Amino acid sequence: MDAFYASVEQRDDPGLRGRPVVVAWRGARSVVCAASYEARRFGVRSAMPAVRAERLCPHAVFVPPDFTRYKAVSRQIREIFARHTELIEPLSLDEAYLDVTATRTGLPSATETAEAIRDAIREETRLTASAGVAPNKFLAKIASDWNKPDGLFVVRPQHAEAFLTPLPVGRLPGVGKVMEHKLAELGIATVGELRDFGTEALEQRFGRWGRRLHELSLGIDDHPVVTERPTVQISSEDTFERDLLLDELEPHIHELAEKTWAGYQRETGRVARTVVLKLKTADFRTLTRSLTQAAPPTSADDLARIACDLRARIDLPARTRYRLVGVGLSGFIDTDQFEVQSDLFSAHDTLNEASNHA
Repeated sequence: MDAFYASVEQRDDPGLRGRPVVVAWRGARSVVCAASYEARRFGVRSAMPAVRAERLCPHAVFVPPDFTRYKAVSRQIREIFARHTELIEPLSLDEAYLDVTATRTGLPSATETAEAIRDAIREETRLTASAGVAPNKFLAKIASDWNKPDGLFVVRPQHAEAFLTPLPVGRLPGVGKVMEHKLAELGIATVGELRDFGTEALEQRFGRWGRRLHELSLGIDDHPVVTERPTVQISSEDTFERDLLLDELEPHIHELAEKTWAGYQRETGRVARTVVLKLKTADFRTLTRSLTQAAPPTSADDLARIACDLRARIDLPARTRYRLVGVGLSGFIDTDQFEVQSDLFSAHDTLNEASNHA
């Protein structure tokens, strides 16, 4: 979707149309959730501190986010996807991969399917979407950004290498700033230069990841569209009005534990074994501490207690102040698997007791 949150706000409030809209709470602690294209012309981007966005675009209209409304629109869009294929892999509220090798509509090509979906979104939601059509996921992802907003771009299999050749290596999935710098030290700035460097040389320097990089440079990606991704982590976090000391975080941890536990209660058939505490210092350093126990937390209070105890593992000076805290659950396994493991632990304990008595 194109500037999704901001576009929903502009659609629902005609007074915002054509104006630079920033979806964010005002204040030093807030970050930008979305920016309209009018705001982007001034350099405003998602995840940017709201105060910086305000400096870049002083006449921007700040709108507090309404995620309930955005989720409702997202469900409406997913229903449109589902008319065409059941193979849908959501990435976020406003983005998804669709495998349209075989469709429910019988449309003869992926391009026509993409056009039909975009037309339906425009007609039914009064919003615009951009689509990338390609033989695999990573090429489709790049293509979807090519003609934004309200665009369509097609990368045919025979054109994949030529399409990739001039692109900066940072456009490849998994190539962040650190890897970009490492490749630059080798004289590699574009995908074409990466391809020419050769698979053996890349593998020698970066191991299996080097081989994967070379495959990407050739346009090779065999990852399928995954319709259901198991939960990796459930978490809640909060940014404070003022920076707090470690000892002042307990009430906030308890409140976040309640929210995380409420989300966990909606997870069926799986057990979370790991408690995660996340902290961000006043100077934006992020710290995480975690604990995995044989017996997982059994309540929100239990979760809060463990998260509070994890503060003891923070080895920064006592005067350090924190701007954010988060409480999460991870290490999910199926309930059946957890019960088997619990039975094994019980059997092991019983054997130990019998051995001690003997």
